[in-house]
Amino acid sequence: MGIFSKFKKGFSKGSALLQGAFERVTARGRLSEDELFDLEEAFYSCDFGPETTEDIISRIKEEHKNNKDFRGEDIRKIARSVLVDVLKGSEGRLEESSGSKPEVICLIGVNGSGKTTTCAKLGYRFTENHKSALLGACDTFRAAATEQLKSWASRLGMDLVSGHHGADAAAVAFDAYSSAQARECDYLLLDTAGRLHVKDHLMEELAKLKRVLQKKDPCCPHHAWLVLDGSTGTNGLAQAKIFHQKFGLTGLVITKLDGTSKGGALVSVYRELKIPVYFLGLGEQPDDLQPFSISSYIDSLLPELVEISEHS
Repeated sequence: MGIFSKFKKGFSKGSALLQGAFERVTARGRLSEDELFDLEEAFYSCDFGPETTEDIISRIKEEHKNNKDFRGEDIRKIARSVLVDVLKGSEGRLEESSGSKPEVICLIGVNGSGKTTTCAKLGYRFTENHKSALLGACDTFRAAATEQLKSWASRLGMDLVSGHHGADAAAVAFDAYSSAQARECDYLLLDTAGRLHVKDHLMEELAKLKRVLQKKDPCCPHHAWLVLDGSTGTNGLAQAKIFHQKFGLTGLVITKLDGTSKGGALVSVYRELKIPVYFLGLGEQPDDLQPFSISSYIDSLLPELVEISEHS
């Protein structure tokens, strides 16, 4: 399956919701308050959030008022235009580091968001691009977490540093950094324990991990990425706000976009916090972790009418 096909599959639920609303408006041949409410409900259902939804509806009303030839398909163009504007600057890209090795990427998030598999898939992606990477198993509380990461590392032929169950996560991170430094690895990827964003003592553990790493390099971690389950909808914004406040996020990875996600949550998170989106998890295979692309995202949720015609 091609990359764009994976994007389309990942956002198929949201795309179907929006397409249904567009078709109903087009079939009726008018844009009354009932049709506007139908459209508004569709955008809300896709988790775009109130601000972006209001922007889209306002632009539709304005265009409808000023353009006597307004057609149903114009709604799609307006929605695409608004999303392009909102998402400007949202594509996270890793630049070549000129600093000392390793570059540390710390993956954080709530339980079940997909941090462990994301850690392994990131490592795979780096090695496929001829970069060396070491995995650090800093989730020492979930009994199966280290074993899960070990299994991924073995499957992908990657090196891993871990500790015993219940070990101090910061100590494991320190050991992993020392090992990555000795091996001159390009990247150190740290899988941390899942934690509720409302539990202060668990957030303090992350702060300790950062303090310990900074004994090695004051800039550590160079990247703090929140891993968000794409199917959690608008709750993702609440998670991101608190993790950002407590830990200082530098990026997002949206996972589990395998057809169950409505797709709009990343828009509301980026709009509110301006945290770039680096990768999307579009399936279970190692190469299903793909860089976020604004064009592929919008084309998957709101395909151009010509594309729909070609595939209908």
